[in-house]
Formats: sequence, structure tokens, C-alpha cells
Amino acid sequence: MFSWFCSLPRAACGLLLLISFLLTACGTTFSSTATSGKSNDPIQVVAAENFWGSIAAQVGGSHVHVTSILVDPNADPHSYEPTAADARTVAQAQYVIVNGAGYDPWADKLLQANPVSGRKELNVGDFNGKHEGDNPHMWYNPDYVTAVANKIGDDLKAIDPADASAFDQSAQAFLTTGLKQYHDLIAAIKTKYSGTPVGATESLFSYLASALGLNLITPYSYLKAVSEGTDISAGDQATVAQQIRQKQIKILVYDSQNTPNNIQALITLAHNNNIPVATITETLSPATASFQQWQSAQLQGIESALVQATGK
Repeated sequence: MFSWFCSLPRAACGLLLLISFLLTACGTTFSSTATSGKSNDPIQVVAAENFWGSIAAQVGGSHVHVTSILVDPNADPHSYEPTAADARTVAQAQYVIVNGAGYDPWADKLLQANPVSGRKELNVGDFNGKHEGDNPHMWYNPDYVTAVANKIGDDLKAIDPADASAFDQSAQAFLTTGLKQYHDLIAAIKTKYSGTPVGATESLFSYLASALGLNLITPYSYLKAVSEGTDISAGDQATVAQQIRQKQIKILVYDSQNTPNNIQALITLAHNNNIPVATITETLSPATASFQQWQSAQLQGIESALVQATGK
């Protein structure tokens, strides 16, 4: 169970094992009190990533306290290394939300290393029928966002039945008022630019491109390789470059949190060929933004790039 920690020096490993044991005991006691419904304290929620954390905070309102582990917009979520503080946070949680589908295996390891009796867990990938190897960027799919928000509300009601009506109200407010601009922008882009050929640097954009009605013509094998940090085939590299040089795409969308040299070269190639570019990120940017503020700003950037490219 603790093999993950034991790649560290022996002394550090022993210390972390002790911390994990003590915190697990603490977390178990804390959880059993809260899930009994006898405590007026807010539910302690931990989200592996802050985009799910933002949604949980809005659905839970004043009845939850949400801590997100991955919050740095400049960090690469795929290579994140959790800390002892992260282990303590998970050990004290009553409800933990992880993305799953191979996106955050470090979060699964934290859960396994800090088992807590009575803790409720939501693996978004499992919930949406996604597995490792599938596109894990589910927070870019509006339908999944709605489904997960409702699921979080249901889970919070199971933990705290006394506040069920409050969770229903806040979930409804998030899905209607909170996400109104987000859905309006998606609808407007789809109406105006449906079928427009576009390119992207990774699969982060795939779900959203579909929701916007855009024709994402970048080979999916290229998008997946960049997202997973694996080798890109020479054929895919040539195809993507050709699509830019021959102006087969109207805009290029790239993840500003994942720009190795080959992606920087592609962005430069787009600029040199007068292909407008738009940016998206994997986590909230800025970190203080709400889910809908972040997504709406990105949608506005995509819309601006499309206006520039098409003149309409």
C-alpha cells in the first residue's frame, strides 16, 4: 500500500509512513463524525484539480469547504508530484473528487495510501464511463460538466441529508445562472462557425471543438501523443505542418501549459502563415477564477480568433 512512498530515502520513507498512519487515523475519526449528520461543520471536500473543485464549491455553497490540490496554472498536471501536505489533506477529507481515466494517477495513490472509513469518493472518469487511454479532459465537455455537477450535488446530499434542499438550490443556480454565459458563448460560436476547419495541439480541445461544432482536422493520434507526452509520428508532424502552410485550418488552439519546443515551433509556423491562435489551459487561469469565468474567457478568445480568421 505504501510502495509509492518508498522510492524515497529510507528515513524520509519512514517519516512519511508515520505521518500517513497518524493522519489516516485522524481522518477516519473526523469522517465518522461528519457523516453521521451530527456536526454543523462544513463538509471537507478535496478535489484533485481546481476545475472540479470550483464546481464543488459552487454546488456545495456554505455547507462545504473545498481544497484543490492542483492549482498552479503554470504546472503540468500530468507530471505533478504530490506532497506530504497533500497526503494530510486527503486523509482529512470526507469527500474526494479525482478526474480519473489515467489523468491523475497520483491522486489514486494518495487515496490508497490514506484509506478513510466512510469517506465518499467520485472518480469522474468512472462516472462517465471513461478509462485510461480515452480522452480524459472531461471538464471540456459541457454535457459531462452538467452530469458531474449533478452527481456532486447528489453525493453531498448523501453525506449531509439535512442540507439537501440547499444543495439542490445551489446546484440549480450553478447550472442555470452560473453557466449561462458559458452556454451562450458555446451556442453562439456553434451557430456562426459550425463546420469551420480548425487545428489544435492536443486532445485537451477535442471535446470542446465538438461542442462548438468546429471541424477539428488535426489527426487525433497527434493530439493524443502531445497530451500524453509520447513520440509523435513523422507522418502526423508533416500533416499538421501542411495543414498550416496550406491554410487548411482557420485557427490553431494550443494549451499554454504544454508548450515544448515542437509546439512552440508549430505556433510560430501558424503566426508566420497568418493563422490566428487561441489559448486554453488545463487548470483554472488565473487560479482564483471560477470554472465559468475561466471557460468563458477562453471561449471569447476562440471566438475572437475565428472572427479574425473569417472576417465575420
